[in-house]
Amino acid sequence: MSVLVARPLPQRRLTGQRHALVATAHMRLMILMLLFAAAIAVVLIRLAVFGLFAEASTPRLAQIGPDWARGDIVDRNGEPLARTIEAWAIGVHPGKLLGDKHELAARLAELMPTHDAGWFYQRLMLGVNFTFLEHHASPSLVEQVHALGEPALVFDKEAARLYPQTTLAAHVLGFLGQNKNDKRIIEGQGGIERAFEERLTDPVQRGTPLALSIDYRVQAAMESELGAAMASFQARGATGVVLDVHTGEIISMVSLPVFNPNKVGAANRESLRNNVTQSVYELGSTFKPITMAAAIESGVVTSMSKRYDATQPLHVGGFTIHDDHSQKRFLNVPETLIHSSNIVTARIADEIGKDRMQAMFKAMGFDAKPDIEIREKQKPIWPVFWARTTVMTTGYGHGIAVTPLHLANAYATLVNGGIWRPTTLVKVAPGKAPTGRRVLSEATSARMRQLLRLIVTQGTGRKGEAPGYRVGGKTGTAEVAGAGGYSKKANVSTFAAAFPMDAPRYVVVAMLDSPIGNAQSFGLTTAAWTAAPVVSRVITRTGSMLGVMPDNGRDVDVSDLLPLLWHAPGENTADPE
Repeated sequence: MSVLVARPLPQRRLTGQRHALVATAHMRLMILMLLFAAAIAVVLIRLAVFGLFAEASTPRLAQIGPDWARGDIVDRNGEPLARTIEAWAIGVHPGKLLGDKHELAARLAELMPTHDAGWFYQRLMLGVNFTFLEHHASPSLVEQVHALGEPALVFDKEAARLYPQTTLAAHVLGFLGQNKNDKRIIEGQGGIERAFEERLTDPVQRGTPLALSIDYRVQAAMESELGAAMASFQARGATGVVLDVHTGEIISMVSLPVFNPNKVGAANRESLRNNVTQSVYELGSTFKPITMAAAIESGVVTSMSKRYDATQPLHVGGFTIHDDHSQKRFLNVPETLIHSSNIVTARIADEIGKDRMQAMFKAMGFDAKPDIEIREKQKPIWPVFWARTTVMTTGYGHGIAVTPLHLANAYATLVNGGIWRPTTLVKVAPGKAPTGRRVLSEATSARMRQLLRLIVTQGTGRKGEAPGYRVGGKTGTAEVAGAGGYSKKANVSTFAAAFPMDAPRYVVVAMLDSPIGNAQSFGLTTAAWTAAPVVSRVITRTGSMLGVMPDNGRDVDVSDLLPLLWHAPGENTADPE
């Protein structure tokens, strides 16, 4: 029986097959690797091209990093008022949109309601390579827009200016905007941002915050009280100032209506205007203490007991000067201010004369723009021709128009010992206050402190009193001047005050433009009922913050003037002005 035996394959054949299999595997692996490399190369090339394309076509309103960095702005206590933060910009490449544009526009409008769907659709239809849809977007908004899944929507980090206190001190701070000649450049467009552009962008200085003289707590109180009064009396506008009488530092500057510098695009021209420095007004009887100081300083008035005829209106040429609440008797100097007599003030201004009145007004800075860092400021309206009647009427605040800041600075000069100093919005280091120039003697200033205190305790400024703070001041109610003359239906109501009068520290001025009387004021629109209460509340709220402790046991000594006052039975001196 035969047996079949398997013959082994030749060793050479087995080795050849093994090599063929390995070669095939290598070949397949190489092809796969080449395919992966090609795919990666395509992606990288597309990304590179897209990066170059986007860089060339996508403008950036603000560069990130040290080249764009802008210094912080803080108040006198270090509280942040303006800061630079990192934010997001949302843009789109209209030509690369894949989805339905109407639907996308509607979705974008839901997420960014500052614009409607029509606006977004218009942007999506633009024939440009790139356009922005939103600046200063929050991370959450970026995430929501990204979730829409449209690849043509792009996101980029940018630097943003944040005003954390929103509208607080808006006119002081200003805002940022595009340079008129180069839209890629962002720069200060008003207030401190504009005035200190170089300081805020300088690589050496911007690392240190710019400290302002403003106290945000006092600023908030003034804005609150002025805003409430403006709403209550339906006034067209309002202004307020708190000024350090010894340094010229502005502790608070308020102009209403106000705007939000975070959303300056929504502001109108009226709200952007700083009425404290840009608007001039005839401020009425608030000028009477200035005239009286000029009379005392020049020697026209040498005795407080000297009496002037106020029995009837004063006729000069074709003009008649009268008192709103005539006493119909002779008045001495304290009574002239207490009863706010136009007649007596005009007589005293006439004695002072044109040259000395002009000299006093010029010494107070009434012939030039306010001396302050910001550029938004207006020159007063100075009479072209100084007739005899001009001298008389300017004595009680008619025929000459100045800004509220001019008035505040003049009152600081009246009470601080007679030194005029420029005002500033920058914090002044101890002992570094400007020397200023002497306008009044110490004796005249001391007398004015007495007289201003009497106006509050005995006269038209009673509603401006703040218990314990020894307020002195003067009301002023002037008809609004217009192209057709003076309005009989609208006035500017102002109360200019200082405290504490025994050792003055601060001037406080409040003004309402065209208030309308209400039940609270018994229908009256005079400063005694509208502006004076605002000052009282501001001082009450902020006096202790400013280091002035209320003390009912102290006061300026007016004992030599009180015997000169005479009051008719039942007389009420709180109603005028």
